[in-house]
Amino acid sequence: MMTTLDEQSRWATRTADSIMQRMPYLHEAPEHHGKWSYDYGVILKGFQLLWKQTGDRKYWQFIRNNMDHFIYEDGTIGGYRQDEYNIDHINNGKLLFTLHQDTGEERYRQAAASLRKQLKTHPRTSEGAFWHKQIYPYQIWLDGLYMGAPFYLEYLLAYEQSEGLDDVTRQFLLCEQHTRDAKTGLLYHAWDEKKQQPWADATTGLSPNFWGRSLGWFVMALVDVLEILPTEHAHYSELKRMLNDTLTAVRRYQDAETGVWYQVIDQGNRKGNYLEASATAMFVYAMAKGIRLGLLDPEWQQPTDWAYAGMISEFVLETKEGWVNYNKNCQVAGLGGATQRDGTFAYYISEPIVTNDQKGLGAFLLACAEYEHALQEDGSDEPQSVQYR
Repeated sequence: MMTTLDEQSRWATRTADSIMQRMPYLHEAPEHHGKWSYDYGVILKGFQLLWKQTGDRKYWQFIRNNMDHFIYEDGTIGGYRQDEYNIDHINNGKLLFTLHQDTGEERYRQAAASLRKQLKTHPRTSEGAFWHKQIYPYQIWLDGLYMGAPFYLEYLLAYEQSEGLDDVTRQFLLCEQHTRDAKTGLLYHAWDEKKQQPWADATTGLSPNFWGRSLGWFVMALVDVLEILPTEHAHYSELKRMLNDTLTAVRRYQDAETGVWYQVIDQGNRKGNYLEASATAMFVYAMAKGIRLGLLDPEWQQPTDWAYAGMISEFVLETKEGWVNYNKNCQVAGLGGATQRDGTFAYYISEPIVTNDQKGLGAFLLACAEYEHALQEDGSDEPQSVQYR
């Protein structure tokens, strides 16, 4: 008999319910102005996971209500332009497979085909890695692996008879090849093939720092791709190795007091740095899912327990209405652009720190759903109390 979690410990369902009450339509958030934004996909993937775990149709309906604001009857996506060649715009497409499968409505498949069409002509580096955006030429950003690769793989498996899977795995191989630091094992935020960007090292083309959330995007992309990549694929074991190596490097920087992670992950003792919520949730999600899928050894349970407990105690507060607030999220961080973001330590700690940023909130929902479901399956009621160093 499966033991259920105490109601107060169900952070996944409580967070999802808080989101639905506070913001029935994600695009109505002031920061989005109704635009097609990748943030929605992070939250909605959390709702998809929760729906699969609970069977509660209200979570599926929330997904459909939000996606239907953008998906028109002819399959056109409101506010989306293929010719922008923005890899971020692919992310929300991950929800289209569920909607097409469950409703049979062709418009969802047509919308997915529009996003797939972008990838067919999306500009690439000389070796075949997608540019992050057309306005960021010849650049690989860790963020882009999460935005594009899981959708690309699922589309190929669903609609193209599994052809072209090497192109999906190539994105990870090239990214790691060009961004991994041999000394720490961490991956730099971005790489410029031309070595021309103001933020890029003239010799290596690398940005100057290890940003927590960019590493979070990368490991989330890896576990999501490995979940559906055929195990017999030639690069499956290499991606599994990549996940283990990256998380092992990340694990070394878990804060000794709280079990969570800093904004600039390897500089926790530097003035101005802070414990950051979105990256922490992404790491918890990747570790918990990696354990569930057998991609990580059982020894990973201890640091995962520690990180999950720290995530709750460090970042979660409840309102008087009983809603869940997720605090201390970096609002946004990038490189270059109109404001010439330079990737320095001073830059990363200067960006606004906000509550309930949709990227952080979505990662938190995913982390809680993944972690708490495992607790129910093994009959535990609460995360283990751990002392891990």
